[in-house]
Amino acid sequence: MSLILLVQASPIVLPEASTQAVVEDRIFLILLAVSAAIVLLVLTLVIGFSIVYRAGSAARRGPLPIWIRHEFEIGWTSATIFAFLFIFWWTASSQLHLQTVPRSALEIHVVAKQWMWKIQQPSGVREIDTLHAPLGIPVKLVMTSQDVIHDFYVPAFRLKQDVIPGRYTELTFTATEAGTFQVFCAQYCGLDHARMNADVVILPPADYARWIADQPEGDTLAGEGEKIFASHGCGGCHGQGAAVHAPPLDGLYGSRVPLAGGGFALADENYIHDCILLPHKRVPAGYAPIMPSFQGVLSEDQLVPLIAYIKTLKAKP
Repeated sequence: MSLILLVQASPIVLPEASTQAVVEDRIFLILLAVSAAIVLLVLTLVIGFSIVYRAGSAARRGPLPIWIRHEFEIGWTSATIFAFLFIFWWTASSQLHLQTVPRSALEIHVVAKQWMWKIQQPSGVREIDTLHAPLGIPVKLVMTSQDVIHDFYVPAFRLKQDVIPGRYTELTFTATEAGTFQVFCAQYCGLDHARMNADVVILPPADYARWIADQPEGDTLAGEGEKIFASHGCGGCHGQGAAVHAPPLDGLYGSRVPLAGGGFALADENYIHDCILLPHKRVPAGYAPIMPSFQGVLSEDQLVPLIAYIKTLKAKP
């Protein structure tokens, strides 16, 4: 059903509306040309041999000298291996380059739910099934799901990423064309899966800033998270002067945390998410597993700003 909607709603040639789209299309066209050339070569050889060695022809059918056979086999095998390694290196390096997230990227949070996309801007502005983003500025989407696996798919950007419950996934893009582009859920997620669509609205930076300013005023994402932090008593254990021996949160995000069972964990969004809902999963070294689980107490809508607040806490000098 979603494929039918995609075909009906999209032109034959999709726009290249992001830097990723240009790279993906170049890779696709070059691989298509290489595949077509190989098919044409094989087809030509099959037809040529069928004609030359047809029944009753005078073509020589004896075996070739062994040195010719060996050199030919070594040559085409080596050429194929080197061609494969070059194509693999080229495509892999292009993909890895696109996954690099600049420090200045605009971080927008996306929460998927049957059957809608809930978006929250860094300023705290909330949207449903619409995502506004600036033109020419790197954007990082931090995504999670409240129920089942969804998939955030923007054909015009050539981007697709699974959105998984209980886990954060990221998607980075830089838009190169202003306009409205459609979002599809590319993972079957239930009865109204085919209707789980949204729009990405790309605006010039000045227009995007005006749009943000025109929205109703409210707390930023981190400001909202600070209120959740206080209202649920998190500062009683993790605040300054707390009587409970709990890990400090200042400077936690992005650090390497030693674990009680040995090894280290990178304190990214997924680690902080697990510490809140599954506190006994990866206990920091030197601390007792006494933190209660907030599973069923905090929803994903509350965890997003709470984690955003924890990310803003800087290490004390």
